Amino acid sequence: MESMTPSFLSPGSCGKPEHLSRRTLLRGAGLVGLSWLTPLSQQLAIGAEKSRSRPKSVIVLWLQGGASQLETFDPHPDSAISYGSTSIKTAVKGIEFGGGLERTAGLANEFSVLRSVTGDEGDHARAMYHTKTGFRPFPGVIHPSIGAVMCHELPVPVTGGKPLDIPTHISILPSAFPARGGYLGARFDAFQVGNPVRPVADLSSRVDSKRDEKRFKSLSVLEESFAAGRIPDLEGKRTLHRTSIESAKAMMNSEQLAAFDVSKRPASERNAYGDTPFGRSCLAALELVQAGVRCVEVTLKGWDTHINNHELHLKQNEILDPALASLISGLKERDLYEDTILLVGTEFGRTPKLNVTEGRDHWPHGFSVLLGGGGLRGGLAIGETDPSGEKTEPARKVKVDDVHATILSALGIDYESELTTPIGRPLPLSEGRLIRELL
Repeated sequence: MESMTPSFLSPGSCGKPEHLSRRTLLRGAGLVGLSWLTPLSQQLAIGAEKSRSRPKSVIVLWLQGGASQLETFDPHPDSAISYGSTSIKTAVKGIEFGGGLERTAGLANEFSVLRSVTGDEGDHARAMYHTKTGFRPFPGVIHPSIGAVMCHELPVPVTGGKPLDIPTHISILPSAFPARGGYLGARFDAFQVGNPVRPVADLSSRVDSKRDEKRFKSLSVLEESFAAGRIPDLEGKRTLHRTSIESAKAMMNSEQLAAFDVSKRPASERNAYGDTPFGRSCLAALELVQAGVRCVEVTLKGWDTHINNHELHLKQNEILDPALASLISGLKERDLYEDTILLVGTEFGRTPKLNVTEGRDHWPHGFSVLLGGGGLRGGLAIGETDPSGEKTEPARKVKVDDVHATILSALGIDYESELTTPIGRPLPLSEGRLIRELL
């Protein structure tokens, strides 16, 4: 069974497991053995694909509560379902966004919008599970989030010639439903931190260094006593507890902790993201990715607009717009955009029709997801929801698990491969299909 130690306490928190898929077997045996039959041009293409640089990180901006597609990335101005919602033109001809997203609209060439994403869950908790893992809740198994999967599948990030001291999977401003490691183990859970203007909690010792060292020596005596007789051939080995303690100490003394603190960044840079916890968290996400972190999730709450939908969405857009636009610009300025996949997601959309309190209710039948960076194509609007609000099936339907399959593929992870749970059950990484327009 996998260790239940949090990822930042284990140096092996990112490592590729032993698993095979039919595709892997074909590549590893049949195709290699018959390469002499492959035309030279195809061999060169295969070699180029293998050597192509892959994204190294993912940033997830999570719009918790169910952001309305009609007031964000899929407006239908002048239609019956808009109820007066405004829209603005973007840098891409024929694509419009909701009012309040002016800065993001100016960068529409840098990402694509999936306007026809559909899920199978209309409850917040179940829908968040579905959209964060690519699987519907199922008794007896907890699926890992996309950040946990990539940390499990990709090599351990290395900086300065040694593994990263800080967590490789991080959730900033987490809700009650942060990204989880699921059946991969709690070591792949996202490390949770709050507003990045405050120090990360519990990383300073409460006693002086001499007393601290005495405590660790005493602890070593207890650990060796505990392990004696329980761990065969203890010589040269260590308990998971000791490994966790040493990893925690390394993190507490690491210079990489500076990536969590945005207070030292220039005021002009901080202000560009907006003077909000979410804006500061997006700047921290940029710093963390540059430090080598695999996946950062930043949550913006407040999208559950059963009342006063239009007013509340305008306020949310005012928070989202500067942070999102500055994050994209920051990634490009630091030459990180091709190495980082940016995902702006939510658990479901909102109903085409307003309710009696001028709100929109839950609508999993067609909502918007933004994908950019990582070599994915930009400037596209894929799919379309019905402007009349009568049809529940959008044009060019994209399933939630298709989004996961596409991201994993872009990362160089075989999304069709299977992992084995601690009880020996084989489960696929994804059951989705590639969104080929993005690739």
